[in-house]
Amino acid sequence: MCRHAGYVGPEIGVGELLTRGAHSLRTQAWAPREMRGGGTINADGFGVAWWRAAESVPSSVTEGEGQVRAAGRGDTAGRGGVPDSGMGVRGGVVVSRYRNPAPIWTDPAVEEVLPQLKSTAVLASIRSATVGMPVERAACAPFLGGRWAFSHNGVVPGWRRVLTAVSSDLDTAATQWGATRLFETAQLLEAESATDSAALWVLLGDLLDSAGPEGFVESAGAALALLATTVLTHAPDARLNFLLGDGAQLWATTVHHALSALVTDDCAILSSEPYDDDPRWQPIPDRCLVTARPGHLSVEPLSQAGRQAVTP
Repeated sequence: MCRHAGYVGPEIGVGELLTRGAHSLRTQAWAPREMRGGGTINADGFGVAWWRAAESVPSSVTEGEGQVRAAGRGDTAGRGGVPDSGMGVRGGVVVSRYRNPAPIWTDPAVEEVLPQLKSTAVLASIRSATVGMPVERAACAPFLGGRWAFSHNGVVPGWRRVLTAVSSDLDTAATQWGATRLFETAQLLEAESATDSAALWVLLGDLLDSAGPEGFVESAGAALALLATTVLTHAPDARLNFLLGDGAQLWATTVHHALSALVTDDCAILSSEPYDDDPRWQPIPDRCLVTARPGHLSVEPLSQAGRQAVTP
């Protein structure tokens, strides 16, 4: 349905993650090897997010078609608000984004502009739109909010009905845990695009807002696992490869679609498909939660992570 990749490590050009290797993410747009159903090419747009120290980025730069945008402190777009109002600053880091609904191979910025932007963390996605969903810039991942960037490779069949039920389940669980009402079904209507991925980001954003030792869920990985397992109770055939980054670490789930990891002492990379023939790439099994940062790779069964997601 899509391809995505995340990187944390020494500073690189933002565009490098899109073009690195003989089987780069850009090449995967027209010649993917492991789509596993749901399409043959990824020509319905692309996006890339990157993180920098807050003081080094202008507080507000308008994002138009094929423009770069950063936003000031307090912006929470991507989570339910005006489309493309969604960058954010938190903890001294700002995440910025570039998106284009055209095929990635048609955009000269990939070679001419994005390589000039430097970052130690990048998250990128190329899109194959599900039939019936819009092809527009607002539908292109990454979706942003606070310090987070999110991508979804897959599909939720009957997503409006399913995600409404998921929102209700999560709200019930949060209420039983003792939280005030966290999940309002009406919030799904505020997703920046009428797609399953954008609506998933609304739900995940609420979970991330409540993550922490004293929160409803204990960590970002727990939030991903809880969302995936709750969706699967209502749509067992959903395809849910999630990818989440905060500028220092990556989290992912594997449900149906492929994912590989390359982790060394210096860097961590998660990618739908290896972009080169480096023997250190590791395929990730299906139905797993992945946590990756330089020098660390954790892979655990998704069902186990989902059961342990809510703090006692």
